Amino acid sequence: MEEITEYFERIDPVLAALLATLFTWGLTALGAALVFFFKKMNRKIFDGMLGFTGGVMVAASFWSLLAPGIEMSPGEGFEKTIPPLIGFGTGALFLFGLDKVLPHLHVNFKMSEKEGIKTPWHKSILLTLAITLHNIPEGLAVGVLFGAAGAGLEGATIGGAVALAIGIGLQNFPEGFAVAMPLRGQGMSRLKSFNFGQLSAIVEPMAAVVGAWAVLTFQPILPYALSFAAGAMIFVVVEEVVPESQRGNYTDIASLGFILGFMVMMTLDVGLA
Repeated sequence: MEEITEYFERIDPVLAALLATLFTWGLTALGAALVFFFKKMNRKIFDGMLGFTGGVMVAASFWSLLAPGIEMSPGEGFEKTIPPLIGFGTGALFLFGLDKVLPHLHVNFKMSEKEGIKTPWHKSILLTLAITLHNIPEGLAVGVLFGAAGAGLEGATIGGAVALAIGIGLQNFPEGFAVAMPLRGQGMSRLKSFNFGQLSAIVEPMAAVVGAWAVLTFQPILPYALSFAAGAMIFVVVEEVVPESQRGNYTDIASLGFILGFMVMMTLDVGLA
């Protein structure tokens, strides 16, 4: 692990962000590749994976994003909370707006429950767009943290950025699985199901590059950018991940998965920062 961290310290932060999110995209594809071996998904395992995803995202939002954002903010006392509050609220509102506009359908939801503007798009596209919503703030978070570390700003480290990328990658595995398996169950070919599953994470490298470049170019926005990513991720967890994990008969499994995901991400962030 030290060798990986040292490698990322030697290269350009924007390139580092790109490589890290190509890794997270790869794990999404790996999860989607399960469609070549299975036709149906075990709901108990799936709900546990969704819970794990939520735990990782909540832990990453605090340990990797919000806490460093507060630390980097100028001023003292309540004044120090102003940039994180603005960034966090703006990030949540940004995802709220996308959720209302972008047509999408959550996993295990009926077509009558699709969200966003009305469209005749096929269920496969709507499922892919739902997971894509998750991945926008995740890619942005990785990019912003690599940019902050590359700029040498206090509270941001390459180790912490690597830890975040690993955590995001781990929870991307079930996301690829979550798109591909329902499509396969509906009769779509294995190859098409895989392609839709892995495409859901294509936005992560793009968002990461934008985030890293923006922070390096406009360093004063960093506390806002970190908190923006945190707010967006928390909105996704509350609006989508947790409700999806609680729709079946395995709510306890989902809750334990959430706790495990939080513990894993916290350990990675503290251990590698």
